[in-house]
Amino acid sequence: MTSDTQNIIHHWREAVPNDRLAHLIRDTERAFRKALQVRLAEYAVPFGHWSFLRILWEADGLTQKELSERAGVMESTTFSAMKTMEAQGYIRRKQLPDNKKNVYVYLTVKGRALKKKLVPMAEDTNSISTSGLSPDDLMTTRRVLLAMIENLAQDKQGRNSHAPCPPAKRRATKKTKPPG
Repeated sequence: MTSDTQNIIHHWREAVPNDRLAHLIRDTERAFRKALQVRLAEYAVPFGHWSFLRILWEADGLTQKELSERAGVMESTTFSAMKTMEAQGYIRRKQLPDNKKNVYVYLTVKGRALKKKLVPMAEDTNSISTSGLSPDDLMTTRRVLLAMIENLAQDKQGRNSHAPCPPAKRRATKKTKPPG
């Protein structure tokens, strides 16, 4: 166990066990990402490309803009990743003759073949992370996390359709008179 991992576990179990849940989820995601990065490195696939591959394995032929939206990243990030993935032979980009504005992304045979190699690695990561947990605990965890996502999505939707968010509380500052 690395010292980083030991520090995180100490933080959550002993230092501040009741710290905000968002921080715990972030630390969990980081642990998942690190574990998967090590596995993906065996095939020289950066973690950033993993998200795009997963999306394309499910919906090939999306525009770069659609890929950006589904991956939750900026279009410039997607553009850079697609350029690299195309050079590696994982995807091909194509404009339609009647629409030069949109660039569509398609997996190549090589990109599609990665699924058989990489998905088991992700499944292995998930299996390791849930080792020793009961099926009931896993179902509860999944149900709770999905409910949290839904709650936050509803909050976002409500905030977008109503009045703007109230301003953040500001620390009271001592007002001073201007000189003179």
